[in-house]
Amino acid sequence: MGVKLYYTTVTASRTIKSQQSDVMRILDSKGIKYELIDISVGGELRDEMRDKAGDPTAAPPQLFNEDQYCGNFEMFQEAVEEDSVEQFLKL
Repeated sequence: MGVKLYYTTVTASRTIKSQQSDVMRILDSKGIKYELIDISVGGELRDEMRDKAGDPTAAPPQLFNEDQYCGNFEMFQEAVEEDSVEQFLKL
């Protein structure tokens, strides 16, 4: 599978929950298949996400195409507004 969405099922942040839901809804509406990677199941997955993103403080949602970093929620939203989600996801 190509697109990977790093997300969390355990967060007190309404913002993160809302952002994750928005990303999933948009990907689903465009028929883009993606793999969910839940960083709450272990710190090693969170660290992997941050290493791949090149940001030691990166928070979900973060998007990748395989191991190639695509961007965070704000970057994804910009791609949605520009109707360039496929290019953003390197599809």
